[in-house]
Amino acid sequence: MFESAELPHAIDDATYKKQVTRLRADLLDAQYELLEKPGLALVVLVNGVDAAGKGEAINVLNEWLDPRHVKSHAFGVSTFEEVQRPRMWRYWMSLPPKGEIGILFGNWYEGPIWRRVHNVTGEAELGKDIERIRRFERMLVDENAPLLKLWFHLSKKQQKKRLASLEKNKLTAWRVTKLDWEKHAQYNRYRKVSERVLRDTSTGEAPWNVIDGSDPNYCSITVGNAVLGALCRHLEAARQVERAAKRTPKKEIAEAASAKAKAVMAPLVQTVDTARLLRDLPFKERLSKAKYATKIQLVQGELAHRVRSPKMKDHAVVVVFEGVDAAGKGGAIRRITSALDTRIYSVIPIAAPTDEEKAHPYLWRFWRHLPPRGRFVIYDRSWYGRVLVERVEGLAEEAAWMRAYTEINEFEEELVDHGIIVVKLWLAITKDEQLKRFKERETTAFKQYKITPEDWRNRKRWDDYVDAASEMIDRTSTESAPWTIIEANDKHLARVRAIETITSRLDKLL
Repeated sequence: MFESAELPHAIDDATYKKQVTRLRADLLDAQYELLEKPGLALVVLVNGVDAAGKGEAINVLNEWLDPRHVKSHAFGVSTFEEVQRPRMWRYWMSLPPKGEIGILFGNWYEGPIWRRVHNVTGEAELGKDIERIRRFERMLVDENAPLLKLWFHLSKKQQKKRLASLEKNKLTAWRVTKLDWEKHAQYNRYRKVSERVLRDTSTGEAPWNVIDGSDPNYCSITVGNAVLGALCRHLEAARQVERAAKRTPKKEIAEAASAKAKAVMAPLVQTVDTARLLRDLPFKERLSKAKYATKIQLVQGELAHRVRSPKMKDHAVVVVFEGVDAAGKGGAIRRITSALDTRIYSVIPIAAPTDEEKAHPYLWRFWRHLPPRGRFVIYDRSWYGRVLVERVEGLAEEAAWMRAYTEINEFEEELVDHGIIVVKLWLAITKDEQLKRFKERETTAFKQYKITPEDWRNRKRWDDYVDAASEMIDRTSTESAPWTIIEANDKHLARVRAIETITSRLDKLL
């Protein structure tokens, strides 16, 4: 894969100057058009061998672009805050908002290659890392954050010559360290592992561009043309979508999207009748007020005891609450937090996304709140909104919400692999019980803020929400992150069951 990059590539100064003038103008035109496309961003990944001119080429690129709309991130050793969260978290947080270009040095490829070179992981673990990367990059492309992947290459002989030259010059000697020479000594090992990673992650939607780093002029021009080409391709695709939308009736667009989504989801179709998951609940159990007063203190004490376990220092807990309006999520959450030290938990209420959140991939607004080890985060509604409210209300295209089942399962798998304990609770009530609670909210002064016209409007689509929730639970209840359905017509019983479920999960996994 690297052979062509080791052939001589050079551009003389005169030719370079001629090409740069036009290239800079074209790059700026494309960059400003990107700013006008609020649904599109460009992620540039910069990787390659040491001393291959990565930094120099990107510095030149930054001079050619408007730097106000380019965000560069260089990843070194993980900080304490980063180590406490899933491995991908620091990359998730560095993705550019829509309309901008993000340049990521030493990104999610650096760790898997380094770990395999140094035998920290084996071939099987590297294969898992590669598959995780492929899934993540596919999600970025689907979320309109296309990737340009640049690998800067030098032969072993060229690298040795470049390092020696830098070290010899007093002005650049500081750039060469003992670690650089140690890595050079392992050049062949790095090349072998890198070649496998690049081969297995060079996909149709996110191919690698291998660049010869031996000549600075050639390197800069090639990088500039690669960025321009990526911008032009994705901008043209966006224009075609806009033109098609003007020509094609909305009904035909919806039908085409639906057919495409169903084709994508065909391998995942279940034979189980998921519609009965929430419709056949008995709702018979009750817990008296007197028994509740004792029971709630008992289960809160058990939860508090588990949370104080020394093993919690290696784990975090994410609790997801979902359910129809007035199902009692808030009351259950308050009883859970009463058992926790206020310094170790956060409650994240999820409402309509802000402009900042809309400018990033869908999961970004949930990534940002993930807890470090030893802490709890409780989501009052969550990433499941894409397959619930966004699906039912038509706020997401069918292709997007059908794709979300897989994206959510992969996201939760990433959390579990990091040691985060995921507890997912669906609070279920009957339609009659919801009506009773709505009316109580309307007539009780201190509860009136809880009821809005939106709640009454959502109630009219009760069956649609129940169908969507049933399918969601069926498709996303996995062995590592299962759903627990709690019958919540009796609020007292629901609160106790919610705490018991969390405690049970801690017992099982700690």
